Amino acid sequence: MHDAARISLDMLLVFGSAKLLAEILERLNQPGLIGEILAGILIGPSLFGWIAPNELLSALANLGAMFLLFQIGLEVKSSELLKVGWTALLIAMLGVILPFFAGWGILALWGAGNIAALFVGAAMVATSVGITARVMSSHGWLEERASKILLAAAVMDDVLGLIVLAVVTSAARGRFEWLPLSITALLAIGFTFIVAQFGTRSMAKLIPSVRHSLRVGEGQFAFSMILLFALAFAATFVGVAAIVGAFLAGLTLAENVSPRVKDLARGVTELLAPFFLVGIGLRVNLHAFTQPAVILLAVVLSLVAVASKLIGCGLGAVRLGKVDALRIGVGMIPRGEVGMVVAQLGLTMGVIEHSIYSVVVFMAMATTMLPLPFLKLLYRDTGAHAENSRVARFD
Repeated sequence: MHDAARISLDMLLVFGSAKLLAEILERLNQPGLIGEILAGILIGPSLFGWIAPNELLSALANLGAMFLLFQIGLEVKSSELLKVGWTALLIAMLGVILPFFAGWGILALWGAGNIAALFVGAAMVATSVGITARVMSSHGWLEERASKILLAAAVMDDVLGLIVLAVVTSAARGRFEWLPLSITALLAIGFTFIVAQFGTRSMAKLIPSVRHSLRVGEGQFAFSMILLFALAFAATFVGVAAIVGAFLAGLTLAENVSPRVKDLARGVTELLAPFFLVGIGLRVNLHAFTQPAVILLAVVLSLVAVASKLIGCGLGAVRLGKVDALRIGVGMIPRGEVGMVVAQLGLTMGVIEHSIYSVVVFMAMATTMLPLPFLKLLYRDTGAHAENSRVARFD
């Protein structure tokens, strides 16, 4: 088939099926991203075989992952990140340590290699800020004390998760030595702290000049894209994943750019994110689940993923009372897109097998879907619901 026709057909199949399945899942009160991943499974080699991963889809998927993390960064104020209370910080730390070692331990016992086990541990770490924030907002729960602490902890949790990912990625690229890994961790922490601490202030001074100086169309948006790609490149230069730089770019711009820029970025994300999410589904090997051992691993890993966040984050919030501790623990369970980014990266680097990749995707999907009804139950006494209350869509 002619290249132009092939490209058009691939994009039609991916984007069209993603949005169709997302709409169906939204109508079933589930996150649309689950539908987009299911679309990849349906049209991919595991089932219908209409399309297979290729260089174009891989490039679009990589851009989709970057814009997804950039969009999350735009939703987070660095001032909230830097002023997070000790309770939120404790919740975030326990919500990283316990799931990481739980995931690593399970895969080590299962017989996977050390690097593969580390990647699974990293995939267990980060809470999905996007999903958690949208659930809280759509149901009118944002003014609750537990919700504020939960969101602050989720932001901190994501940053810590990205640092863990940077360390694990470094280990996958070379020998597992503590000194180089410690240096990489310090570089990751330093890079993250410097950008988060000084980036917003710098942009506060620079953005007004950009607004008045640039004559190109959508000057602020153009500048934002330059910053996005520059920090993504800088992140890879210091040994951190490009998505870390993308997240930090969004973080530095969150309080400074106009709503127009955020709308445009959301539009680009809406276009590209389905290629990332469908790409996840395309690489899922359903045949792996014909093996009882793989099914058992998927179930055990998902249950441990739920328990480790519930226990770790719940313990960090225990002084707030039983109900708030449960709200925070359950609200921190969704792994969503961040866990899937880690799985995709591990598969691309060739350090995890397709069967383990499929198990991690199953875990990420399960932890995204399971908490929603329990959150409704735990918040039932707040009396604060949106007029058209429903589970937030992942836009």
